[in-house]
Amino acid sequence: MPEAIHTAELLRQAAQQHPEREAYVHGEKRSTYAWLDRVADGFAATLLERGVEPGDVVCLMLPSSIKFAACYLGALRAGAITSAINGRLGASEQRSILDRTTPKVTVVGDGALVPEGAPTGQVIPVDELKEAFGTPALDDAELPEIRATDPACIVWTSGTTGIPKGAVYDHTRMRAISANIGQLTEPGDRRLVVLPFAHVGYMTRMWDELTHGTTIVIAGEPWSASETLRLIRDERITMGTGVPTQWEMVLAHPDLSITDCSTLRVVGTGGATIAPDLIRRMRELLRCPVITRYTSTEAGVTTSTVMGDDDEAIATTVGQPAPDVELRIVEPSGALDALPVSDGEIGEIICRSPAMMLEYWHDRETTAATIDRGGWLHTGDLGLIGPDANLRIVGRLKEMYIRGGYNVYPAEVETTLATHPGVAHVAVLGYPDDLLGERGAAFVVATDPSSPPDLAELQDWCRAHIADYKAPEHLVIVDALPLNATNKVDKTALARALREKD
Repeated sequence: MPEAIHTAELLRQAAQQHPEREAYVHGEKRSTYAWLDRVADGFAATLLERGVEPGDVVCLMLPSSIKFAACYLGALRAGAITSAINGRLGASEQRSILDRTTPKVTVVGDGALVPEGAPTGQVIPVDELKEAFGTPALDDAELPEIRATDPACIVWTSGTTGIPKGAVYDHTRMRAISANIGQLTEPGDRRLVVLPFAHVGYMTRMWDELTHGTTIVIAGEPWSASETLRLIRDERITMGTGVPTQWEMVLAHPDLSITDCSTLRVVGTGGATIAPDLIRRMRELLRCPVITRYTSTEAGVTTSTVMGDDDEAIATTVGQPAPDVELRIVEPSGALDALPVSDGEIGEIICRSPAMMLEYWHDRETTAATIDRGGWLHTGDLGLIGPDANLRIVGRLKEMYIRGGYNVYPAEVETTLATHPGVAHVAVLGYPDDLLGERGAAFVVATDPSSPPDLAELQDWCRAHIADYKAPEHLVIVDALPLNATNKVDKTALARALREKD
């Protein structure tokens, strides 16, 4: 069979190789690869009938679902560029995306509301696609020519630092992501997906899914630990993902004791501070290896730990670069011409690879401020490479605060506090101070809400492990940390709460 050039062609091949294998599972609904291939044809035909041409944008305002996958693949087959909008974004953020993409067609469903007056093109309620999904398969001669370098999707940032930015990926880049995922993928995996489909972790992994004949099992919304455990057991999950907060809830759930986890090959985590004790308990209770990964909406794939790494490495580092990824640590000035720092010093993480985004959608200025002339992507993340060659994240360039002339990196303080037995979850950020310029505040979810740790106790803990000036000087005990649209801690909301409290 000739090698596929683009993602929709790869779907055709996957449907021929294993037509009856489950492609998606969502509650009681299941779809095979053969069905997915046919309905992609049906939606592609609908788009072509409505005048959609290669390069036009098709917007999906849908929750994670089998219908989302069918529409995404159908749009790819029609040569369109898919722009998916996370339903948790605010109306102004959604409006900004529609304004900049001016889609030819927008598919809406499950209560999604289009911002009034926003440019949507032709609006199609997803429930009206039932007939289209049942149409006969298209002949390849009826489909437009698609090149590997044609844009395939736009993945939007969560918008916590301004309006969302759209990272553009073509088929070549999605193929490169698949080639660099490493141990998180194997042929025939049954992968539990907890992130929204509009996230980079789904939108850019379609090539990998089709190449390996993966079965995607959708965790559902809202996410719950009990449903995750049920799916691991009943759907015989081999690869599971989740942020540390989700894994903490899974391990604490009483159903864990009656859940057969023997099918799990590996579980992945990342995107937040991780305590070594959590990794140890995940390995013991889930009885499988744990991998930590680091990437971003713009980078596609960056670094990963590997099976066999010890608990400390998995919890406190994000491993080493994927095979095709180049990594450097440069002066934390934010300048594109920043010089490399010495070994072991903290600086901004920059990377270069065939898996990173092509550009920001219709935004040359921001693209030029993010990708330098040498093709290096400036992540805005701060880190260092230790003597073990593993990358350690210490914070965001914009989150770093300066206390009395000393740089403080929140992620380093969070990592330290996360090892305190009384701390279940923690987020640290700086706040203005007339005397020292800035001081640190810690938002803590206590392990035992009836007996939370006090500020002096946490300060002593920090001073025993890191420089004394890094210890937080303000403590807020919270029931839970707020999450943004991609299930990461929303530090913008925490900063707002701190200002309102003052």
